[in-house]
Amino acid sequence: MEVVSVSDNRLIMKMPVDHRTIQPFGVLNGGASMALAESAASLAGNLIVDPGHYCVGLEIKGNHLKPIREGYVLGVASPLHVGKSTQVWNIDVTDEQDRLISAIRMTLAVLPKPKSA
Repeated sequence: MEVVSVSDNRLIMKMPVDHRTIQPFGVLNGGASMALAESAASLAGNLIVDPGHYCVGLEIKGNHLKPIREGYVLGVASPLHVGKSTQVWNIDVTDEQDRLISAIRMTLAVLPKPKSA
């Protein structure tokens, strides 16, 4: 996975669809889509959280809508809610032709960084 772009209201990551990310039937594994989504949302959340805090995944849910056998998928993370204790992110996983592969929503918990000893 690699970061493609970062802006004020979205983060885009790219992932190959190949022997590492497909399931036995030759299509992108839903777990790989979820890993892409969680990586994009977690990174985005940690980039915008207040200093002294960090974000961790609390919940993720998704619908896998279209199979893909080759190429790349993009995870496009956009915030729906940015609060003091939680963030909610929408992540669209699309193919290179901008067709929706998976629709995913993730909630992040915002936690205070531990005090150094």
